[in-house]
Amino acid sequence: MTHHDVLRCAQEHATRYLDSLSARPAGATLDAAELRRRLGGLLPKGPTHAVEVINDLVRDVDGGLHTSTGGRFFGWVIGGVLPAALAADWLTATWDQNAASAAAAPAEAVVEEICGAWLQELLGLPPSTSFAFVTGTQMAHTTALAAARHRLLRERGVDVGEEGTASAPPLRLLMSENRHESILRAVRLLGIGTKAVDILPCDDGGGIRLDALAAALSASADRPTIVCLQAGDLNTGAFDAFEPACNMAHGVGAWVHVDGAFGLWAATSERHRHYLDGIAQADSWATDGHKWLNLPFDSAFVFVADADAHRAVFTQATSYAQPVHGVREPKDWNPEWSRRGRGFSVYAAIRELGRTGIGEMVERCCDLATQLVKGLADMPGVEVLARPIINQGLVRFLDSAGDHDRRTDQVITAIQASGEAWFGGTSWRGKRAMRISVCNWRTTSDDVQRTLAAFQKILG
Repeated sequence: MTHHDVLRCAQEHATRYLDSLSARPAGATLDAAELRRRLGGLLPKGPTHAVEVINDLVRDVDGGLHTSTGGRFFGWVIGGVLPAALAADWLTATWDQNAASAAAAPAEAVVEEICGAWLQELLGLPPSTSFAFVTGTQMAHTTALAAARHRLLRERGVDVGEEGTASAPPLRLLMSENRHESILRAVRLLGIGTKAVDILPCDDGGGIRLDALAAALSASADRPTIVCLQAGDLNTGAFDAFEPACNMAHGVGAWVHVDGAFGLWAATSERHRHYLDGIAQADSWATDGHKWLNLPFDSAFVFVADADAHRAVFTQATSYAQPVHGVREPKDWNPEWSRRGRGFSVYAAIRELGRTGIGEMVERCCDLATQLVKGLADMPGVEVLARPIINQGLVRFLDSAGDHDRRTDQVITAIQASGEAWFGGTSWRGKRAMRISVCNWRTTSDDVQRTLAAFQKILG
């Protein structure tokens, strides 16, 4: 057996899968028990031919995969995978570079330099920001908040990297009631603790209330504070008012961090970039690549205005990985050392689409989300809770007996079972709702019409 056989086998399976997306159910059809029966068994005693392994794997997981790379998956903010990004990801695994350092992965280190600058320009961020390529927005938050903690405590005479936090003044984080839970997990991971978090109310548009922020900042103004703002709320796509919020926060020496997991990509759209006015005044930003840039998992980016604080958290000299002169050292900015080269897929995706192509994709997804919500709104028994600001919307389904939460969950279950489309549920302002998210380059108007036809059958 040679590697040609197994790679050819995998390529054929991958091509068949992609060619069959429109005919496949949008969601998985097998439960965990059946998947365990297919995939389980005794630990193999000896070797198995690699082609047989791949054929068996493809056969046994079939039915246990969401078709999330297809055009009718609207449940979470998940993009598809662009063709060039997919191919680059295959090559990334083939090249098998450890992207920890420039010495270990020379080409990857340079590609990250180039893509970091391209991303700063695409997202409207200052070119002087530092950056890191991480697994997801979860680790982007963790990286940014670690840099914020370093600077805020250093300003108060504590080097947290050497001394820890035992003698440091307690941090405080201010964020809205619509914050994503990944920020709270970052707070826990860093040992700051969720008791340090003050949750502030939102206005009718879903943005953080500026009067509440001003009041919170004025209380204990001398306490080291991080303000977390949102570019694209997960449920409604709402944006905070960045310019006034940044001015308030910086007036008392607070750090401003922006969760822009998908909404930061609105910067690529002429129609939608105004939602980000003032965002360049923040101190750190987080966004995913596997959402609107349609990269493979795991890919995300963090940017930090205070490059010294960012580097101070992660840089660590080693005797076995000497820096390469004149090349940015990836491990000085990244929470991981050993990791895959995430830059190659980023490079391929940006080259494939270019600035205009990314902007057109973002606007097309926003238009299709509006089309989908409007089509549902025209059906009897559907209440729209949030029309798309960009690509996110919320609807609920009304019950004649008044149990709208139960009816909403029933309809979500029915659309999932139909296989025509996949949506998930959420709770918003005390109500169960179906969340609509469109950020896949494959989604078309035909996908939307096919989805609406399935709802018409379900709603009767």
